Amino acid sequence: MTKSYEAIPLTPISSEPSTINKTGLWRVFYPVVDLEKCKKCTLCWKFCPDATIELVDGIPVIDLEFCKGCGICANECPAKCIVMVKEGEG
Repeated sequence: MTKSYEAIPLTPISSEPSTINKTGLWRVFYPVVDLEKCKKCTLCWKFCPDATIELVDGIPVIDLEFCKGCGICANECPAKCIVMVKEGEG
């Protein structure tokens, strides 16, 4: 039996896009880009699920006010120029 929309329980999913929600103090890791190693491939920008990476002349600039610290950018970077640093240790 298919449930109606009203019968589905509420979830903690926001009705607003995550790019308007600033990251709180809960983030554990944040990305740091080594600009000397960056090949300007833009894969980090393409894979960022929160659109927190802006490309400035092909170089990724990460907006840490909105970055959730998921690490997808670091994982996808073929040059391995993005590393995840623990909050408070950078």
